[in-house]
Amino acid sequence: MKTDGNGFEGTLILERLAEAGRVDAFFEAIDSDDLAEVRSILKSAEFDSETIAMVLKMIAAAGGDH
Repeated sequence: MKTDGNGFEGTLILERLAEAGRVDAFFEAIDSDDLAEVRSILKSAEFDSETIAMVLKMIAAAGGDH
């Protein structure tokens, strides 16, 4: 996935999740701190492993403050 200069482009992620009909499930998984489900949702939307790892790292770093 192409990203901005900072290595992350949340808008593109949300757009792809919307195309896959997975935005609500994605946010529910984040709210539940269910990283396994977040990973599964991102995989089902055909994100590459680097993007998935980056998203999971950001969620973990937020420590429930998302």
